[in-house]
Amino acid sequence: MLSKNGDPNMKKIQLRKSIVLAALCLPALARAGGLYMYEIGTSDLGFAGAGTAARAEDASTVYANPAGMTRLSGNQLVVGGQALYGKADYELDGGGGLAGGDPGNVIGWLPGGSLFYSHSIDDRLKLGVGVYGNFGLALDFGDNWAGRNLVDKAAMMAMTIQPTLAYRLDDRWSLGAGLTANYGLLKIERVALIGGGKQSEKDTDWQYGARLGVMFEPSKSTRIGVVWTSEVEYDFNVVATVPGILPGRTHSFPVGASVNSPQQVMASAYHALNDRWAVTGNLGWQDWSRFSQNSIETNAGTTTSSLKLQDTWHVALGAQYQYSAKARINAGIAYDNSFYKDQDRTMFAMPNGDTWRFGTGVQYVLSPKSELGLAAEYARSDSSSDPSRLLSGTYDHPYMVFLSAHYSHRF
Repeated sequence: MLSKNGDPNMKKIQLRKSIVLAALCLPALARAGGLYMYEIGTSDLGFAGAGTAARAEDASTVYANPAGMTRLSGNQLVVGGQALYGKADYELDGGGGLAGGDPGNVIGWLPGGSLFYSHSIDDRLKLGVGVYGNFGLALDFGDNWAGRNLVDKAAMMAMTIQPTLAYRLDDRWSLGAGLTANYGLLKIERVALIGGGKQSEKDTDWQYGARLGVMFEPSKSTRIGVVWTSEVEYDFNVVATVPGILPGRTHSFPVGASVNSPQQVMASAYHALNDRWAVTGNLGWQDWSRFSQNSIETNAGTTTSSLKLQDTWHVALGAQYQYSAKARINAGIAYDNSFYKDQDRTMFAMPNGDTWRFGTGVQYVLSPKSELGLAAEYARSDSSSDPSRLLSGTYDHPYMVFLSAHYSHRF
């Protein structure tokens, strides 16, 4: 008689159990797209985000720092468009035992955009609204890779509508506050183990948060801004149909998954050295360690896994040069540490690592009331490895390229 570990049927059952557990975990891991994007199609892209909460040059400060609206005269509109290209090749190490190849690049091209409007009630009181998306990502692993029965495509995207109020206390201090109405979408596709058809699950959720800002202007050439963004927790309910323990069977599990965007704080500074040169900087923090424990509720019980996450820190430096009366040139560099404690113990659905960003851009005055901006940014991350038994592999230094154009108009 074969031993328990040598029984081929038992091996199949153990493999199917592993597939079930992995499939159920995927909705909660969809925040793999889960890190914040600083890039939303505004002039900040050309600075690699440096000085974002202190510059307050146009209506995009509704997002960057609500208090910055007090520096804007009249009514202003900013419309931005953005294209993202991500190169993240996941290479299996061959130890998983599942049939199939590597998924290759799981990101590719993704569009983005934003819209901001600032309205002056008087010199002290401003109202504004912003529409933007800065959380989430879509991953496409393809139909032929080894883990296609777990995930083919996964997307967790969020769009935010932010009504905002700002008030100038005196010549130096301003306060701002915005309510964020966040619309989240979770979608997972996989290839059925039997028959090869596509299985798709999708759910949406509205959640609310806040964005608070303060700006201090010690002189006409210097300003300091600080912004706090609240945690937002999306609750999704999907039915995960996964391969059954017995051959030819499937099981449907109602899954409740929480996908969280953490609270964060960003402090920025802007200083004009002279009529042509200005320098900018950031120091930021995101509370990722808050989500080291993740629970998934099903009608069969609750599963909890430790993600071993840590808080992340952000630092950035930038400069602006007034090339002519109509043109300004921007440049910046930024660094963010990984939310993983160990880059050799990560998850394939959550590519993340220490990241350097390099940005440059130009802003050109079209008329006394309008301006056009173009910017580009390159972001490169450290490699990360997933040691899981089924789909162990590595992302080798993934990178992203952002291209943006924005138009601003004063009324």
